[in-house]
Amino acid sequence: MKKFFLQYLYIQIKNAYLYTIKKSVANKQMKASDSRYGRCIYFASNALARKTEKLAAGIWKKAGLSPSHAYLLMIVLDEPGAQPGALSAELHLTPSTITRLIEKLEEKKLVIRNTEGKTTSVYPTAKSKEMKTLLQECGEEFQRSCISLLGKDESARFISSMNKISDKLPA
Repeated sequence: MKKFFLQYLYIQIKNAYLYTIKKSVANKQMKASDSRYGRCIYFASNALARKTEKLAAGIWKKAGLSPSHAYLLMIVLDEPGAQPGALSAELHLTPSTITRLIEKLEEKKLVIRNTEGKTTSVYPTAKSKEMKTLLQECGEEFQRSCISLLGKDESARFISSMNKISDKLPA
């Protein structure tokens, strides 16, 4: 009985140790380049997108907006009366996504939609006009953060390369 108990205890301690090791390895962030999919453009671009979104969301939080909402609002502030189709093309988002973003900005009283016939135009409100400086500051801070990570020249080359690749892929 004592031998059985000692074997049981040994197995339990070993399993607890292995569980602790697996848990600590799982909690460590693996570099995207070390992943088995590190050479896959789909994996690499999505890993980058998630990390970029996290960085951007932290910065745009000051404005109380997601990056997508903020960029749409900045276009509307610069071009009052912008049409959803133009916003969709500029931001490379689907029309349904643009509609959802506009609806959320309307709920926050940051834009109003005006529909005449088949034409819908989006206008900034006084509340959003008051935020324009803050939005610009967030955009500049995000840019500075990216440059501090990559350097000015590498950041510019990287953005240029991403745009060229994006332009080559089918819509």
